[in-house]
Amino acid sequence: MDLEKMKALLCVLERGSLSAAAEAMGYTPSGISRMMASLEEELGFSLLIRTREGISPTQECEQMLDVIRNFVRSGQDCLLMAGKIKGMEVGHVIIGTAYSTFYRKLADLIKSFYEKYPGIKVEIISGYSTELLEKLKSHQLDLCIISKREEVPGWFPICRDPMMAWVSRDHPLADEPGIPLEAFANEKYIDTYPDADIDNAHIFSRSGIIPNTQFYTKDSYATWQMVDAGLGISMNNNLNSREWNGNVKVLPLIPEQIIEIGIAYGGEMSLAGKTFLEFLKSYEN
Repeated sequence: MDLEKMKALLCVLERGSLSAAAEAMGYTPSGISRMMASLEEELGFSLLIRTREGISPTQECEQMLDVIRNFVRSGQDCLLMAGKIKGMEVGHVIIGTAYSTFYRKLADLIKSFYEKYPGIKVEIISGYSTELLEKLKSHQLDLCIISKREEVPGWFPICRDPMMAWVSRDHPLADEPGIPLEAFANEKYIDTYPDADIDNAHIFSRSGIIPNTQFYTKDSYATWQMVDAGLGISMNNNLNSREWNGNVKVLPLIPEQIIEIGIAYGGEMSLAGKTFLEFLKSYEN
């Protein structure tokens, strides 16, 4: 079974098309297509469903995905171990972050890491905390920066961050010293990641509050802009609240809501992931 073909299959499913996977892996679309055809011939069943909306896995492929991810991770570990024996570190690390605030710090860290381990590639993806944690558990990530969740395999704390209210400077609540949680049940609320398991949803659930949701986004910056335009109020991390300027006032919640943010990592990490994690811990110290 060819490791590169398995990596290509996962890349096709992640990117949603042969051409996008080809670009990401440095192949031609026809090259990726031949790899998929060869893999399907080896396994004896179809792996991909092609529609106008993109590519998705067949039912048989779905049943194989965990095994395929484990195969790819083990194969990469073999390459890394062989590299160590030859005195050359190689591999691939995938990092997720729920907070774009950490992009620059990660970039600086990756730069220092690359100077020491030029053979290890590092990839960053974004998402919300629970989504990234699920990808971590299914071995699609090596580690991720998220707010703390239950059943985290491994945890390295970074900071404690207060959740904040976002209101436009023209809003009647803008001159208040803080925003009571009850206000979200009455004021027009702009929801980020609707119906997702995010910190906002946890806070509302614990407090027994049903927000008066009028608008939805899947991006914190889009939410900020909608608050800026006066469409309603929202809630987000203080970390995200430092990033942008405009007609938005950032106010504390009443009562205060603190979120622990840290690095989650798996119990069965790839060798490249372990190398990066140890480097990160020493960098932080």
